[in-house]
Amino acid sequence: MASKTKICIIQVVFIAFLIADVVRCDDNVPVPADKAQIDKWFSENVGPLAQRKATLDPALVAAEDGTPKVVKVKPDGSGDFKTITEAINSIPIANAKRVIVYIAGGNYNEKVKIDRGKPFITFYGEPGNMPNLTYGGTAKQYGTLDSATLIVESDYFVATNIIFSNSAPKPDGKQGQQAVALRITGDKAAFYNCKFFGFQDTVCDDRNKHFFKDCLIQGTVDFVFGSGKSLYLRSELSVLGDGQMSFIAAQARKNNVDDEGFTFVHCDITGTGNGTYLARAWMSHSRVIYAYCSMSDVVNDAGWSDTMSADYGDTVFFGEYKNSGPGADVKGRPEYVKQLSDADVKPFITLASIEGSKWLLPPPKV
Repeated sequence: MASKTKICIIQVVFIAFLIADVVRCDDNVPVPADKAQIDKWFSENVGPLAQRKATLDPALVAAEDGTPKVVKVKPDGSGDFKTITEAINSIPIANAKRVIVYIAGGNYNEKVKIDRGKPFITFYGEPGNMPNLTYGGTAKQYGTLDSATLIVESDYFVATNIIFSNSAPKPDGKQGQQAVALRITGDKAAFYNCKFFGFQDTVCDDRNKHFFKDCLIQGTVDFVFGSGKSLYLRSELSVLGDGQMSFIAAQARKNNVDDEGFTFVHCDITGTGNGTYLARAWMSHSRVIYAYCSMSDVVNDAGWSDTMSADYGDTVFFGEYKNSGPGADVKGRPEYVKQLSDADVKPFITLASIEGSKWLLPPPKV
C-alpha cells in the first residue's frame, strides 16, 4: 500500500512539473513597479520556445522549431551578402521557417522593405558593434509612410541590437520633410535593444501588435505615431527640442471599437527644450498611457494636447500612472487627462494587452 501511495505522489509531482514547464508566459502579471525587477519579471513570464509550445501560435511554433537558418551580411564581402537588401531578396515568398539575418557592424545606406509574404525574419546585430541601417528618404520624395528606411509589412518580425535611422535633415517648416526611420505594419513584432534616430515621424507604429524593450527613440514631432497596439518597456524617448512645440506620440485611434493604443512603461523622457507634449490627439479617440515613467523638464506643464480640437477632449484616452520627475507634475494637466488607479492601469501594463502569450519570445542569441 505504501509503495502505491509513493508511486501516486511521484506521478502527481511529475505532472505538476510538466505543467510548470509548459505554462511559462502569464499575460496577466503586471510590469513590476520596481524598474530593477523588469528583467526578472520578463524571464519569468516570457519563457523559451521549448516551454511555450502549448500557448504559442502554431505557425510560430513550426517556424521556430529546429535550428534557424542564419545568413550573414558583411559589407567587406566575407559574409553571404554585402547588403541587407540582397539578404531579404534571398528569402522566398511564403517563408515558413525562422531566418536570422546576422548584420555585421557598419553603416548600410539602404532603403529596405520586407513584403507581407515574408514572415519570420529576424535582424540581429552584435550588442557592442550595432549596425546602422540608414537612408535619407522624405515625405516629399516617397510620401510619409513610404519614406521609411525600413518598412516591415510581414508578421513575426524581430530586431535585436540594430540602429535604424533616417538621415534626412531636420525639418525647417516646409512641407514634405517628414522622414521615417521605421514603419512597422506587420503583426506580432518585437524590438530588443534597438535605436531609432530621426526628427519628425521617426517611428511609424503603423498598425497591429508590437513590443519594444530597452530601445532608444529620438525625434522632434510625432516621433512615435500610428494606429498600432504597442507596449514600450524600459526605453528612452529622447526629444530634440529647441523651444518650439514638440510631441512624442501621435496615436491614430478613431473610435471606441478599435483596439489600439501606445503604452509607455518605465520609460525615460530626456532631451532638450521645454515645450514637449507627451502626446497629441491625432485622431478623435487617441489612446496613450504613461506608467512609471521618469519625465525630465523637457515636458511642459500641460503635458498633453487635444490638437486644438475641442471635441477630442471628450473622446481621447490619455492616462498617467505613478510617473516621476519634474515633467510628471500633474497640476497643469488638462481636465481630460486621466490619473489612473491601480485597477485602471492594469490592462495596459500586462503582456495581455498585446496577447504576448501567443507570440512573444526572448530575444535571440546567435
